[in-house]
Amino acid sequence: MKEIIVNSKYDGKKLNTFLQNTIDGISINAVYKALRKRDIRVNNIKVSENVVVHTGDNIKIYISDEQLLGKAVDIVYEDENIIVVNKPAGIEVTGNSTCLTNILIHQKQTTDIFPCHRLDRNTCGLVLFAKNEESLNILLDKFKNREIEKIYRARVYGIPKTSQKLLEAYLFKDNKKSMVYISDVPKRGYVQIQTYYKVIETNKKENTSLLEINLLTGKTHQIRAHLAHIGFPIIGDGKYGNNEINKRFHKKVQELYSYSICFKFNSPAGHLEYLNQKLITKK
Repeated sequence: MKEIIVNSKYDGKKLNTFLQNTIDGISINAVYKALRKRDIRVNNIKVSENVVVHTGDNIKIYISDEQLLGKAVDIVYEDENIIVVNKPAGIEVTGNSTCLTNILIHQKQTTDIFPCHRLDRNTCGLVLFAKNEESLNILLDKFKNREIEKIYRARVYGIPKTSQKLLEAYLFKDNKKSMVYISDVPKRGYVQIQTYYKVIETNKKENTSLLEINLLTGKTHQIRAHLAHIGFPIIGDGKYGNNEINKRFHKKVQELYSYSICFKFNSPAGHLEYLNQKLITKK
């Protein structure tokens, strides 16, 4: 059973909207099934319809772990030390009972699952997990020293004049607003960022491009904000993109995904040395 209090953001909203935006990974089918079975209570009253909720309402939802956690995670690669999975959009890597890490723990029936990095909730693609703490420590160190390369792909609106380019700018993170801001010149509180892109393909009729992106610095929302800053917003990005463009393409989440992970060790990696030069690519 999960118990949630409705906050002011969802005052006057439908119950299914509140649940889908509050419980990561829950499907609309699971919500309606729970309603049919009268497994949802609003202020301790069983409901069977998609009612309107209000600030302060107490919502109790009696859904099994299997329903909450959804279908099995797509495992792209696994050995005795690591797992690489294909994360769907709309779910956090860590942080709540239905996050990707907990889904994987439930699926593998072991608590020895440790995420080595994160992706934004609505960014899909490859996420690397360690299966033991010794491997985790090595991999965290390799990420810190940029000995693991993550390549992303994104569909953006517009066609760059330059087929490949190293972008340099400065980023400020506003934790209160959960936003980042980009500047072309140094400013107080801003940190330097570098984003390399290469054009993979273009569609002149739609005025879109598919870009391959390599982060030389990995900051929060860096790809999304940096590309929008230079005039090429990611299609579907509701935070840094263009709402009119998103509506035109009927996209509600950013078309950005973690495409490949390559281990490029230039220092000892202990028992993970066998991974050196290994490339894992999204199916």
